[in-house]
Amino acid sequence: MRITELLTKDTILLSMKGKSKEAAIDSLVDVLAKARKIDNREDFKAAILKREEQSTTGVGDGIAIPHAKTKSVKHPAIVFGKSLEGVDYQSLDGQPAHLFFMIAAPEGANNTHLEALARLSGILMRAEVREKLMAAKSENEVIDIINSYDEEDEQETTVSNSKKYVVAVTACPTGIAHTYMAADALKAKAAELGVDIKVETNGSGGAKNILTDEDIKNAVGVIVAADTKVEMARFAGKPVIETPVASGIRKPQELIERALKQDAPIYKADSSAHSSEEGKNEGNKSVGSTIYKHLMNGVSNMLPFVVGGGILIAISFMFGYNSSDPNDPSFHPIAKALMDIGGGAGAFGLLVPVLAGFIAMSIADRPGFAPGMVGGLLAATGGAGFLGGLVAGFLAGYLVVGLKKLFASLPASLEGIKTILLYPLFGIALTGFVMLYFVNEPVGALNTGISNWLSGLGTANAVLLGAVLGLMMAVDMGGPVNKAAYVFGTGLLANGVYEPMAAIMAGGMVPPLGIAIATTLFKTKFNKQERDAGKANYIMGLSFITEGAIPFAAADPLRVLPSAMVGAAVAGGLTMMFDISLRAPHGGLFVVPLVEGGWLMYLLAIVIGSIVTAIMLGLLKKPVEK
Repeated sequence: MRITELLTKDTILLSMKGKSKEAAIDSLVDVLAKARKIDNREDFKAAILKREEQSTTGVGDGIAIPHAKTKSVKHPAIVFGKSLEGVDYQSLDGQPAHLFFMIAAPEGANNTHLEALARLSGILMRAEVREKLMAAKSENEVIDIINSYDEEDEQETTVSNSKKYVVAVTACPTGIAHTYMAADALKAKAAELGVDIKVETNGSGGAKNILTDEDIKNAVGVIVAADTKVEMARFAGKPVIETPVASGIRKPQELIERALKQDAPIYKADSSAHSSEEGKNEGNKSVGSTIYKHLMNGVSNMLPFVVGGGILIAISFMFGYNSSDPNDPSFHPIAKALMDIGGGAGAFGLLVPVLAGFIAMSIADRPGFAPGMVGGLLAATGGAGFLGGLVAGFLAGYLVVGLKKLFASLPASLEGIKTILLYPLFGIALTGFVMLYFVNEPVGALNTGISNWLSGLGTANAVLLGAVLGLMMAVDMGGPVNKAAYVFGTGLLANGVYEPMAAIMAGGMVPPLGIAIATTLFKTKFNKQERDAGKANYIMGLSFITEGAIPFAAADPLRVLPSAMVGAAVAGGLTMMFDISLRAPHGGLFVVPLVEGGWLMYLLAIVIGSIVTAIMLGLLKKPVEK
C-alpha cells in the first residue's frame, strides 16, 4: 500500500491557524472528522492527548507526528498540516513545529496500513523532503512529493563479523511513528559513520527485522531505544545502552559511538528469564533509580483510588461532618453511600494493598502481584499503614525474585505449575509471615508516631513543614523532588492526616499561576511567545499541573526557579497556618470547595503565593530586547 492511499486531498491542510499545541491538534482532528475518517471526534482527540502525555510527538526538525490507534477511527488515514509561522508544540529540540502528520489507525489496523505509516516516519527524516513540503503550494504537490520518496521497505538480513557492528531495538508505546523514526535515524547515522547496523523495530504490526542469536553474538554493543517493554534476556552478557526512543531520533551518533566503545553496563538477566519482564536487569541501574521506578509504579496505580475516594469522602462531608453516621442527627443516606464507596470499605481501603501489589509486580512481574496485595492488606489491617505497604511491596517483590531463582532448577515439565501454584503459595505465605511477625508491629508504632507528631505540630512548626513541602513541589516541577513531596502527602492521606496534602497542592499550583500573572503584569519582560504560553499556564496552574512552568524554568532557571520556590513555600506555609486540610490529592481549583478549614482562606494562600512568584519574577527578569 502506498502512503498516498492514506494521505489524500481531503486530508491536507496547507494553512493551519493557531499557535498552541491544542489548537494544532484541534485543527487536524477537524480535518479527519470532515473527511469522515473518524466517528467520534472527542474520543479520538482524547486518544491523541493520552499519547502526548507519554511523551511529545514533536520529534524536532520542525516536525510533529501526533498519532493514535483507537476504535473511533473508521478508516485509516493521515492528515498533513502546515504552519508557516510555527506552533509551540513542546518538541524534543525546543523549536516550533511547522509540518504536521496526524496518523489515525483503527484498532484492527492491518500490517499493510502499518507498514505504510512506518515508511512515512522514515521519509520525514530526510531534510530535502521537509524543505519541499514547506515550499509546497497545493495538495497535488504534497502528494507528488510523498509519492516520489515512497518505496517499499526491504528486510535487512546482514550479519557482520566487523568490529564495527552494532545491533539495536526501537519501540514506542503505540508503535506507529517514533519506533521507525528512531530506526531510520540510527541507520542513516551508521551509514554516515561507516558502521554496520541492524535495527529491530517493535511496532504495532509486530516485531520486524528481528535480531537473531548470531546478530547479537557478533555485535560489539546493543542499543535499546524504547519507551515500552522489549525482550531483553537475549542480550545477557552484552554491553547494552537503554535509552528513551526519543534519544534514538535525536542522538543517534552519540548512541552508536557509545556502543562501539562498549560504554554501557553488561546486561545481566535471570537465567530462567524469557523476557524483560522476568529479568529486570536492575544491575544496570543505580539502587536509587531502581527503587524510584518500582515506587512510582505503585504510586501511579494507587492514585486513582486516592483521587476518586478522597473526592467522594469530601463530598460526603458537604452534607455534614458526621452525616454518614446513622446515629447522628445530621445523618443522610447519600452521605453514607459516598463514605462507603470512597472510604475504608471502598476506595481508601484498597490504597495500601494496591500500592504494595504494583510495587511487587514492578519487581517480579505478575507472580509478585498476589503476594504484594496480601502483604499490603496485612499492613493496612495491622496498623502499619502506608509505610507498611511500602515494606510489603518491596518484600513481596524480592521474595518472589528469590523464589524464581530457587525454582529455576526444577524440571521443565513443572514450568506451568510455577505461576499458578508455587509462586502464589510460597510468595503469599512467606510475605504474610514476615509482615505479621516482623514488620507490622514496629512499622505500625513508627507510623502512629509520625501521624501523632504531625497532628500535634505547633503553629510555627506546621508553617515550616508546609513551606518545605510547597518549596519541594517547585524545585523540579514534576521531577523526583516534586514526586517525593507528593508521595509523602498521599501516604499521609492513607493514615488520616490531611493538612500536608493541602500545602502540597497549593505549592504545586503556584509556579504556573505565578508565571502566568507575571506575563500579564510585566509584559515587557517576556516575548510574545512567552506571553502566549503564559495564558495557557492560568489553566494549567488552576488544574494543579506544575509542569506548565517547565519551559520558562528551562529558558531562565536562575530567575524562574527561585521565584517559583519562594512563592510555593509561602503558599504551603500559609495553608498550614490557616489549618487547611484536603482529602483529594488532585484537581486543583475544582476541589477547592471540598477543603476543610475554609476554602476562601485556601484560595487566599494560593493567590498570595502566586503574586509573590509573579512580583519576584517581574523584578528579577530584564526587559526583552526589541
